[in-house]
Amino acid sequence: MDLIKEADFRKELKSNPRAGYLFFGDEDYLKSFAIKQARELICPDATFAFFNEIRLDAMDFDAQKLIDALMPLPMMADKKLVILSGLNFNSMKPNEVDDLCDALSALQDYDYNMLIVSVAAEHLNVGRLPKAPSALLKRLAEYLTPVQFDRCTTAKLAAWVQKHFLHNGIEASPALCSLIPEYCGHSMYILANEIDKLSFYLRYHGKTVADEESMRLVCTPVNEYDTYAFTNAIMAGRSEEALAILADYRFRRADPIRILAEMAGTICDMAVIRSMTAEGAPVSEICAAFKPAWHEYRVGLYQKSLRQISEKRLKNAMEFCLEADRALKLSPQGYTALEQLICKF
Repeated sequence: MDLIKEADFRKELKSNPRAGYLFFGDEDYLKSFAIKQARELICPDATFAFFNEIRLDAMDFDAQKLIDALMPLPMMADKKLVILSGLNFNSMKPNEVDDLCDALSALQDYDYNMLIVSVAAEHLNVGRLPKAPSALLKRLAEYLTPVQFDRCTTAKLAAWVQKHFLHNGIEASPALCSLIPEYCGHSMYILANEIDKLSFYLRYHGKTVADEESMRLVCTPVNEYDTYAFTNAIMAGRSEEALAILADYRFRRADPIRILAEMAGTICDMAVIRSMTAEGAPVSEICAAFKPAWHEYRVGLYQKSLRQISEKRLKNAMEFCLEADRALKLSPQGYTALEQLICKF
């Protein structure tokens, strides 16, 4: 199976794009941006964009409509763009998947199209990539090139935040760009709106440099379920809250092994911060101990949590993580091993 990443798609788009792509993965914002890039390349003339860009939505979709969209020739252009979005493969019946694949097989007969099937996060069970893709993903890959859109790392997200500010004519320090995802959440859709909101506020007041005070005044903090919130709830003995977060992870089909690995990493971060704090290290030095350097706001959150957690409890947490790791790897217990870990506290 030929699986490519978002960066690979951008390169192909500029040189030799293929006939069909399947967009999937966690970051829906980047899928929308990639579709925008494809539209600008294939439909540069707004006069003929009505004929050369066809959008299909799952609300009123059937396989015949896809065939009908593929058949017409492009108008005054070499190619036309067909976008199918909104399908939830997790709820599709086998015969509906069969009909879709039959329609996709016709793509080779109409090579003047670029077809993009864009699937929202968690609407396609992809298996364990890259080694063990699901049977459905492998079947779809017979007709479309799968493009995986992963969530950005913290460092990449901070760099993107800075570019978005600059696009709005606002300067922002690297420290502030790292703080905003911590404060507003890691969804790029939400971040784009918050950055725009803050940029317009600053420009209205004649400012061209973003600052933390304005950010806290204008932007909306988010309380999203993340590894820190999950780990903190477990460590503090708030089992009901931890189980609720785990239920959210389960709903989003998060990999239990990945959850445990991130949780163990958070516990190790806690241990480092506890040790350096006990030795009297200033917050700036603690921030610099992490790569990339953390913002003081984040270190402060950890220090606040650690005041309620004993050293013995922190040590026990590491041991419980090791036990859960063995349970997951020796026999695939899935979320059961994480539920047992929560109950040990």
